[in-house]
Amino acid sequence: MFSKILIANRGEIACRVAATAKRLGVSTVAVYSDADREAKHVAVCDEAIYLGGSAPKDSYLKGDAIIGIALETGAQAIHPGYGFLSENADFAQACQDAGLVFIGPSANAIRAMGGKSESKRLMESAGVPLIPGYHGDNQDAQFLQQQADSIGYPVLIKASAGGGGKGMRIVEKSSDFIDLLDSCRREAITSFGNDQVLVEKYALKPRHIEIQVFGDTHGNYVHLFERDCSVQRRHQKVLEEAPAPGVDTAMRQAMGTAAIEAARAVDYVGAGTVEFIVEQREDSMNFYFMEMNTRLQVEHPVSEAITGVDLVEWQLLVAAGQPLPKIQDDLAINGHAIEARICAENPDNNFLPATGTLFTYQKPEHSTFNITDVRIDDGVREGDVISPFYDSMIAKLIVHAPTREQALARLDRALAQTRIVGLPNNVAFLRYILNTDSFSKANLDTALIEREQDKLFDQHPLGLSTLVVTAIAQQLASEATMQGLDPFSKPTGFRAYSDYTRSFSLVYDEQSYSARISNWHNASCTDSKKSGDNLSNFTLVIGQEIANTQDDSNINVAAQTKTVYEGQVSYDSSDAHNHTLWLEGARISAQSWVNNETVHVFTDSGRDEITLVDIMAHVGQDTAAVGSLKSPMPGQVVAFKVAVGDTVEKGEPLAVIEAMKIEHTITAPTDGVVAELLFAAGDLVADGDELLRIDAEG
Repeated sequence: MFSKILIANRGEIACRVAATAKRLGVSTVAVYSDADREAKHVAVCDEAIYLGGSAPKDSYLKGDAIIGIALETGAQAIHPGYGFLSENADFAQACQDAGLVFIGPSANAIRAMGGKSESKRLMESAGVPLIPGYHGDNQDAQFLQQQADSIGYPVLIKASAGGGGKGMRIVEKSSDFIDLLDSCRREAITSFGNDQVLVEKYALKPRHIEIQVFGDTHGNYVHLFERDCSVQRRHQKVLEEAPAPGVDTAMRQAMGTAAIEAARAVDYVGAGTVEFIVEQREDSMNFYFMEMNTRLQVEHPVSEAITGVDLVEWQLLVAAGQPLPKIQDDLAINGHAIEARICAENPDNNFLPATGTLFTYQKPEHSTFNITDVRIDDGVREGDVISPFYDSMIAKLIVHAPTREQALARLDRALAQTRIVGLPNNVAFLRYILNTDSFSKANLDTALIEREQDKLFDQHPLGLSTLVVTAIAQQLASEATMQGLDPFSKPTGFRAYSDYTRSFSLVYDEQSYSARISNWHNASCTDSKKSGDNLSNFTLVIGQEIANTQDDSNINVAAQTKTVYEGQVSYDSSDAHNHTLWLEGARISAQSWVNNETVHVFTDSGRDEITLVDIMAHVGQDTAAVGSLKSPMPGQVVAFKVAVGDTVEKGEPLAVIEAMKIEHTITAPTDGVVAELLFAAGDLVADGDELLRIDAEG
C-alpha cells in the first residue's frame, strides 16, 4: 500500500478519498485554488499546497503543476477523483512517465473509452448492443444533419469527449439541428477542449442504468451490480438508486456480463462504470451501450451501501498492485439504497445554478463517508461560499434500508431535516420528486421530471398563515433577546391599560400583504402544552394588497386591501429559530432563519419563504423590478445573438452566458431595439451586471 498520495481534486470527492486514505493509514496531499484556500478538503488532508487561480484552467486542470507538487511532497500516487483530469489520458500517461501511479485505468484504456465514437466502434466489435447512430470522424455540420435525418427524430447530439451531462442536446426536428449542434460544440470546447460530436437515436421512454465494474492488474474482473440514474435534469443526474427497480436476475446478469466484457476489451484496471440506455417496451426492456466512465462516479455510495464495499479502498488496493479482495460469487445485493444530489440551484428557474454563502447548513443525524442508514458526503461547512467556478453540488445524501419503500421514507425524512439558507437549493424539489406517483411506484425514465412538472415546480406546501405567524414569531423572538426584563418591553405585548396592536408588511410569492396582531385576552387553552411564560396569544388579521385604482378624475387611489385570514393564533418560541404554533386547529413545529429580510420557514410538511419588510430600510430606494437583461449570476459572455440597432421581439435570444459549466440564454423582456452592448464575447461578468440595453419601440 502507498504511504502518501496526492488528491488532484477538490470538494466532496477530495474529502471522500481522504477519509478512506486516513482509515488505511495513507497520508494525503491536497491542492487548492484561490477560491478554495479555506475549503474543507484543505483542512482534512495532511498537507495542502497552493495550485493557482480560481478558474479550473488555472488550477485543477494544470496537470504539470500537480505532478510537480506530487514529486516535491513525496507522494507515490495521484488520485484524480472525478471531473477535472480524471479522464484525461495525457495526464494519466504523464503520471506514469514521472514515476507516479495514476489511481485509475491506463492511458490507453482512457483513450479507448473516453472518445464516445471510438468506444462505440470497439463495443460493436465486442458484440455489445449499440443504439442506432453515427459515431464517425466526419464532423461537417451538413453531413451530421443528413445523418440525423436518416436516423429519424428525435436524435441526441453528444460531445464525443463528454461526460457529466455536458455537451448534450436533444433535437426534435431537422430545422433545429444546426443551432443545437453549434451550442453543443461550444459547451464541449469549454468543458472538454474537444468539439467532436456523435449523433444517436433518442430512445423513447429511456432509462439510464449503469453497471459498476472493477478490474485489477492480475486479469480479474467483477461487477458490483447496477444503479438506476434515470431521474435527470439537463442530462445530469438528480437521484440514483441501487438496485434498479424492475431489473430481474436474467437482465442483471446479462448487463453485468456485457459490462465486464467491455472492461476486459481494453484491459481495464480500477473502478469504472459502463452506462446503458434501456428502452422500455410493453413486455420487455432492451439495453444498449452508451458510454464508459473511466473513473469513480458521483453516485458510487449507493453501490457501496448494497454491497458493503468501500470502492475507494479497492481503488487504492488495485493501484498498489494487489488483487481484487472479492470474486463475483462473493458479492451480493443487500437491501436498497438511494442517493439525492443536493445542489445550489433554483429548480423553479430552469435549475439556474446559484452562488452564495451557506448561511445555515444543518443536517440530520448521519455518518460521513461511511456506510450506514443515513450518510452525507460533502465538502462544505456552514459559512462556506459556493463559488461560480465549480460544480453546484453541495452534498450527497445517501440512505440504505431493507426495501425500496423503507429507503424512500428514510430519504424523505432526512431531506425534511436538512436546512439550507443563504442561496437557492433543491432540497424541497427532491422531496417533491420522491412523493410523485412516478418515482414512488418506480415508473422511471429520463423524462420523469418533465412528466411530473405540475407536482414539482412552483410548489407552496405551507399555508400563508403558517408563514406569517412564523415570521412574526421569529421577529418578536429576535427582539426579545435585545430587550430588558421589565414587562413593558416583552414582545408578548403586555399593557397596563390598553390592548397591544402591531402591524407588519410582508411579501409572499410576489404579492404584498399586511398583517396585524392584537392581544387575545379571552384565550381558552384546552391544550395543557399551551401553558408557560413564553406562550403568546394573538388575534391575527392578514390583508392582501390589491392593485391601485383610479377614480373618475384619473387620480390614483391608495392601494386597497382585502382580508384573507382572520383568527386566533398562539405560538411559543424557545429561541429565534424554533417555534411551536397553534393555528387553524393544528399544532405545528417550525424552524426559521432570516437572511436579507427573507424568513426561511421549515416544517415536516415542507419549506417555504416569506419576506418581512423593514419599511425604514427601504425609504428612498428605487423599487423598479430587475429585468432579464442582467446576468443571472457570475459567468462569462459566450456570445451576443444581436447587434446594436437590431429590432427584437419579446422572448428572442439576446446573449449566452456560461456559468458553472452550463450555458444560459438571456432573452428579451419586451419588444424593442438594441441600443447598446455593454460587454463583449469572452468578458467576465458579475451577478446582476447589465449586459445590454433595449429601447422600447415607439
